[in-house]
Amino acid sequence: MLLSLAQWLQSLYPELGFLRVFQYITFRAVMAALTALLIGLAFGPWVIRKLTEMKIGQPIREYGIQQHLVKSGTPTMGGVLILIGIGVSTLLWFDWSNRFVWVVMLVTMGFGAIGWVDDWRKVVDKDPEGMASREKFFWQSLIGLIAALYLAFSVSETSIFGVIELFFRWISSGFSTELPPKADLIVPFFKTVSYPLGVFGFIGLSYFVIVGCSNAVNITDGLDGLAIMPVVMVGSVLGLFAYFTGSSVFSKYLLLPYIPGAGELLIFCAAMAGAGLAFLWFNAHPAQVFMGDVGALSLGGALGTMAVITRQEMLLGIMGGIFVAEVLSVMLQVSWFKYTKKKFGTGRRIFKMAPLHHHFEKSGWKETQVVVRFWIITMLLCLVGLASLKLR
Repeated sequence: MLLSLAQWLQSLYPELGFLRVFQYITFRAVMAALTALLIGLAFGPWVIRKLTEMKIGQPIREYGIQQHLVKSGTPTMGGVLILIGIGVSTLLWFDWSNRFVWVVMLVTMGFGAIGWVDDWRKVVDKDPEGMASREKFFWQSLIGLIAALYLAFSVSETSIFGVIELFFRWISSGFSTELPPKADLIVPFFKTVSYPLGVFGFIGLSYFVIVGCSNAVNITDGLDGLAIMPVVMVGSVLGLFAYFTGSSVFSKYLLLPYIPGAGELLIFCAAMAGAGLAFLWFNAHPAQVFMGDVGALSLGGALGTMAVITRQEMLLGIMGGIFVAEVLSVMLQVSWFKYTKKKFGTGRRIFKMAPLHHHFEKSGWKETQVVVRFWIITMLLCLVGLASLKLR
């Protein structure tokens, strides 16, 4: 919005040459991060106070970590603070004609709405199950599939008219038209290794990444500050990849696919980083507020969608290794328990408790040790992701 306003003012008053600074994505990204940070810090106490007044407190499982019982009643659904910061800041600073940012925004807010309903039923309606798993999965799948279908053609074209034309060409060809090479699955650390996916392959992979990442972040969000900092770090690196992918110069030099318009995603990533850091101010141990599903599902969906647009799905799996490990720990624990119960009559466990962060707590690590060490691991993995820019 401010970009359009600056361009309009400059057209009326050419002497206002300093307004040209709004044309630079890097400037608007810095301002977006700062805006989101200030919004979060300013409105954080008010949001926490309102959540407390509404008695939206986090229930703690009695069979879980005993030290966590003192957290019972801490306000949850604090993810709304993150979404407010991201939404307002992004709308202020990004180019409203950019289709990629709108897609990421819609996925983020859509998954946030699912999380809001789930949290509301759990905390306000006192329904321990919240939104039924099938119902939640249905709405996640619907949003994920719509986004994946649109991105399958949007990544390959430079305008909405090109997207529509490619879509109808695919239908008229009997669903056999292949996508351009820029839509291939890129293998990190290799110069020319990529795999054509086809339309159905692209949609299937994109759906898996968006929905899977959303649920992975949600599972990770179990300790004070555990999920938000990795989201900030991974999102920031994806923002850099988006900036390079959207530049014809940088993409050619770094052997990345050139996707016009992707660079504007840096604005969204910066806003997410600023909003995330503001939330961490209140979520640091001992947490004054939890993000809840409304925050975790939306942030995970945003990361997955940005990875699809920048064609860095595999790199997301590397940088988000903590998220992957958390999901795998739950899957392995449940599968092994069911298998051993069926075979031996008594269920057995691989980990002391799942997700993985609880296993380390049961092993004697303090909560703050688990959180900071997971942050350090994520930082190392993000550095590995950045190194892939040159190690090709």
